[in-house]
Amino acid sequence: MTPARPTLETVKAEARLLRAEMKAQGIDIGHGQALEEIARRHGARDWNALRAVLGDSPPDGFVPGGRVRGRYLSHPFEATVVSVEMLRPGWYRLELSLDVPVDVVASSRFSSLRKRIRGTVGPRGHSRECTSDGRPHLEIDR
Repeated sequence: MTPARPTLETVKAEARLLRAEMKAQGIDIGHGQALEEIARRHGARDWNALRAVLGDSPPDGFVPGGRVRGRYLSHPFEATVVSVEMLRPGWYRLELSLDVPVDVVASSRFSSLRKRIRGTVGPRGHSRECTSDGRPHLEIDR
């Protein structure tokens, strides 16, 4: 099985982690040096080459027919991607067909089930819009 291709967000996070690990060992490296090392670890000759390969490609599953899982209004779900549109690098508008409908009403007096949902998620896989308790409306697991 081929490992999933990383996103720009994940390789940048790897570089931050590498810097922290090196600093804990008493070695101070710059962010650029960390990016170069991470690029080599992913098989690229340098950071620019890795950046070109990764581009602003969507995360795995963000293609029509792809599978994703996450939470919608705090309800866990698994879904098939119906459509995806890149709004700007790292931000995607998704339309999902949920395997099992979720109840979008918190009241015990009535229900409103949703099988198809739309939402916009950013580089961390969650929407800007939040519920009253601060949780994102839509969260996609990465």
